Amino acid sequence: MLTRDRLDRPVDAAFDHVLGPPGAEVTLVEYGSYACPHCRAANERIAAVRDRFGDRMRYVFRQRPLTGSDIARRAADLAECARNDDEFWRAHVTLMSRSPELTEADLEFVARELGVTDAGDALARAAARVDGDIASARASGVAFTPTFFVNGRRYDGPWDESSLSDALLGSLGHRIRSAALDFAGWAPSAGVLLLLMSIVAVLLSNSPWGAAFTAFWQQPWALEFGRLGLRMPALDWINHGLLSVFFLIVGLEIKREFTVGHLANGRSAAMPVAAALGGMIVPAALYALVIPAGSWDHGWGVPMATDTAFAVALIAMMGPRVPVALRIFLTAATIVDDIGAITVIALFYSTELHVGYLAAAAAVVAALALLNHAHVYRVTPYLLLGIALWVCVHAAGVHATLAGVILALFIPTRPPPDLNALMTQANALVAAEARHGDEVLRHGPSIPVLRALDTIHDRIESPADRLLRRLAPRSSYFVLPVFALANAGVVVGADALAGHGPLMAAIICGLVIGKPLGMTLFCALAVAAGVAQKPAEYTWRQVLGAGALSGIGFTMSLFIAAQAFTFAPDFAAAKVAVFGASILAAIAGIAILWGAASPAPEFSRDGRA
Repeated sequence: MLTRDRLDRPVDAAFDHVLGPPGAEVTLVEYGSYACPHCRAANERIAAVRDRFGDRMRYVFRQRPLTGSDIARRAADLAECARNDDEFWRAHVTLMSRSPELTEADLEFVARELGVTDAGDALARAAARVDGDIASARASGVAFTPTFFVNGRRYDGPWDESSLSDALLGSLGHRIRSAALDFAGWAPSAGVLLLLMSIVAVLLSNSPWGAAFTAFWQQPWALEFGRLGLRMPALDWINHGLLSVFFLIVGLEIKREFTVGHLANGRSAAMPVAAALGGMIVPAALYALVIPAGSWDHGWGVPMATDTAFAVALIAMMGPRVPVALRIFLTAATIVDDIGAITVIALFYSTELHVGYLAAAAAVVAALALLNHAHVYRVTPYLLLGIALWVCVHAAGVHATLAGVILALFIPTRPPPDLNALMTQANALVAAEARHGDEVLRHGPSIPVLRALDTIHDRIESPADRLLRRLAPRSSYFVLPVFALANAGVVVGADALAGHGPLMAAIICGLVIGKPLGMTLFCALAVAAGVAQKPAEYTWRQVLGAGALSGIGFTMSLFIAAQAFTFAPDFAAAKVAVFGASILAAIAGIAILWGAASPAPEFSRDGRA
């Protein structure tokens, strides 16, 4: 289920229970339960915060009774029987604080205060109101109580007085964090950052500091351990070392898609696999047809690649104009495309091979296989062997980024086989702590329980999911932008590109024409042969539009171009061609998809879609 971090229903003083003036600069909304010990403890902190902020803050309480708790639901219904806000807040405070924990006596006391009997329209209206709050909580992504929203945005930090005050005041640190989360949550953010870094690289390369900018990436950096060490230019550390993190993420995503994702089913995988094959074979063939015989022959891998970040960002920006099924198709196709690009790099763009280091790499791979077979779920052993594998692969003469993909293949992606037992154990530990509520609230959870929960969490979350959660944002918002900054710089000018027209034409033809043609043609052949079935949610025109967007080569195309063209003028011309082709492909893809109508849903005889 996709969780949200925004308030689903805006505050309405005519419906919600509100304390504070309507023009207050800060609004704090709580979804809570009278039977939740944490809500009862937070109630004191909220009172202190309200005293501190005064008229600058308004506080809203919405019902979210504990799931499966009869007394929690009856308490919520009872409070909503209040005839006005004054009665509600008196009942609210009583239910939260009259006893150390909610009891039947508390409900009886409040019922007498409100004059509520067991029957009547008041309870029915109250139950409907509580149901409305529960639906709002579900739509707002509320998973536990208490959950707070500050000015409409979910607050996931601690709810002690100091932390809440920082969030409400909008301290610098909190504002920076919120802005970063907002940007990261914006679908095209990774593509936008890549584009900005590329523009910066081009501007610096064509500025008075261009020579210094280029020389900076050629500065040698060394990593030494006693007599052992590795010395490479900064550019190579980025392209061989830092980019291995990106390929590790790609490998993890590939494995997850084939094991538990959209490619796990053969019929589901057939369309994107066919599209990816066509999107690699046809552009490479078209490049070979256009390019004249000579030193540029080796660049056929450049138009094969697709930049996932840009393609998915553009398709996401078009919102409901593009069916969700088409986004899944394009994402899956680009993932398979990445497999092809990685294979091409490993087989055709590696240097002289050294058998001894290859044997050492094979031994490390065997150790990784043993870890996987032994169901080792800790990440550290895999990462340590991954570093050793990177060193061996680099020394063997194979492009070191391949180590990231190989490592990903052996990191478990499935949940542990004893998941139910682990969840039962975690629930038992939490329930045991809840029975000592007062002591836990004063001193915190016991150390043995925290250690046990940490261990259970390590087992429940697969190593692949853990690495994706921790490394994927760093790959999107650090690794790839740094790669773009280091590789996208090119001196733009007729003199610099003179004599490279055929090379640029071949790359542009491969990406702009070959990609959509190959993807659509191979998909049509797969459907005609009965190997694949096109989902009814999108049309063939939309398949063509997705193929056009896949012509945005950028990151991967630049990476392969750096391996294919070692002569600086050739590489510069290739970069300009990749930039130009990516812009043309983006324009073509948007133009095709913008006006493409999705097929009307088919209805069964009973009227259901």
